[in-house]
Amino acid sequence: MPIYNAPLADMKFILNDVFNAEQFWQANENLAHVDAATAEAILEEMAKFAQNVTLPINRTGDEEGAKIENGKVTTPAGFKEAFKQYAEGGWIGLGADEEWGGQGMPKMLTVLADEMLFATNPSFLLYPLLSVGAGMALNSYASQEQKETYLPKIYSGEWSGTMCLTEPHAGTDLGIIKTKAERNEDGTYNITGTKIFITGGDHDLAENIIHLVLAKTPDAPAGSRGISLFIVPKFMVNEDGSLGERNAAGPGSIEHKMGIKASATCVMNFDGAKGYLVGKENEGLAAMFVMMNYERLSMGIQGLGASEFAYQNAAQYATDRIQGRSASGIQSPAKAADSILVHGDVRRMLLNARANNEASRAFAVYVGQQLDITKFSTNAEAVEAANNRVALLTPIAKAYLTDTAFDAVIDAQMVFGGHGFIREWGMEQCVRDLRIAQIYEGTNGVQSQDLIGRKTIKCKGEFIAEYIQEIRDFANSLDADLNFIKDATLDAATEVESVTQYVIEAARENVEFSNSAAVDYLHAVGLLSFSYMFAKIANAAKAKDGEFYQNKVALAQYFVQRILPELALRITKVKAGPEVIMNFSEDYFTNQS
Repeated sequence: MPIYNAPLADMKFILNDVFNAEQFWQANENLAHVDAATAEAILEEMAKFAQNVTLPINRTGDEEGAKIENGKVTTPAGFKEAFKQYAEGGWIGLGADEEWGGQGMPKMLTVLADEMLFATNPSFLLYPLLSVGAGMALNSYASQEQKETYLPKIYSGEWSGTMCLTEPHAGTDLGIIKTKAERNEDGTYNITGTKIFITGGDHDLAENIIHLVLAKTPDAPAGSRGISLFIVPKFMVNEDGSLGERNAAGPGSIEHKMGIKASATCVMNFDGAKGYLVGKENEGLAAMFVMMNYERLSMGIQGLGASEFAYQNAAQYATDRIQGRSASGIQSPAKAADSILVHGDVRRMLLNARANNEASRAFAVYVGQQLDITKFSTNAEAVEAANNRVALLTPIAKAYLTDTAFDAVIDAQMVFGGHGFIREWGMEQCVRDLRIAQIYEGTNGVQSQDLIGRKTIKCKGEFIAEYIQEIRDFANSLDADLNFIKDATLDAATEVESVTQYVIEAARENVEFSNSAAVDYLHAVGLLSFSYMFAKIANAAKAKDGEFYQNKVALAQYFVQRILPELALRITKVKAGPEVIMNFSEDYFTNQS
């Protein structure tokens, strides 16, 4: 059976030593209720839940899968009990406002709690995660009455939430959705249409499901400017808060997927279902993006969780597996062969995964900190700066963390050799489950286009210039004994700054340029971001005694020498231009003669 030990020491190091989280929290009156002891207690309890509750039902949930019969969806054995325990523990509302029954914990902390569940059972976490996202959208845009009706029930786990965006013909281009919303005399709307790929569209975990549905009214403007957002409950809610009749909204089928099979991904049919407008007509996309931006960071954390899980299992396997002898001589004379850890290529794969985990964890907490500033700070300038930083880094958090995680998981699977292809070791499920993280909530290619287009070219590089200046300021503050990471980070900052200017100028001359360069540009900024994170990690570890801290510095050195050089390759590919891609005719791709 696969193993998992929550990396609590690493998490506490990131919070306490790298980001001085307690000082950050205590300096903000809206977060003063959080201290290091509280944070550590929360992480320790989540570790128990992840290791003892969600991990044991991960493989069985994958094998059993979610099922639909007579229009009703059921989750695998153990999921209902685990969800009840999760809800009763207050975990759904961990980061929610106390006004609605939440605990008001910072995002810096909740990202680490989510990592543990994504590591042990991503299918399970998707159910409450969508509820949290729906709650955020409602808290930002719903009326007071709507908040009072829905939020306490969502955060208690009595009800759950979904977001219903995608349609069979409309994925990324939501402006062409066809779902209709026709206004009734009583102010409600009749919602008619079909949505696909709806996570948790139906299940047996909660009494009611609150669907947030994008739709268009008959006289709505064309494109995304004409999208409205509606609350469409599975069961109608009476004035006293009790549940009434079944609404005309339900699953037509569930998708048969490559992975996350225990998560019910539904085709949802709305047949004149009663809906309630959230905010104003034609302003629904803004509300949904509140939800989606948090979900995109969560997908990055899904990558981190999978990579940590895969690394732990691969490292344990490599320690136990004996095969061949060390090139430098026999290391285990009492055994028929040495551990495969004596082989440099095995170490390369494990170190790649470990480096990814540590940088990704720091980056997730960093982005979480920026989100906390936007939510809790009373300093208008700080909020504006953090909003800019979140806008810039959200596509990187989603795309770069999942791309590098998938590479790390593949490396970890390779450590197992043939056993990595066999179900009982857990690696093949880990690979299948993680693949979706690069696809949903906007594919990683779309995230890259968002970064290079909206977040870089459109603002003439302002957001990334501010970020690079922050990185430079920090790198220049490092002591001489960290020159290896200081110089590498400063060089990377200069290279990314230069290629950013190149991108802005090239995009003026060729409309095809940004699309063709987007993925490589995102990876370039991702590599710079990881170098920044390792600079922070090395700086926090250098003055402390013990092997734990020495290894942090050593891993930063590994990153500089073995991973960061990819930056030059990415920049070369950016500058290669679009012509070699776009000069092929469309017929070329289907003409096999």
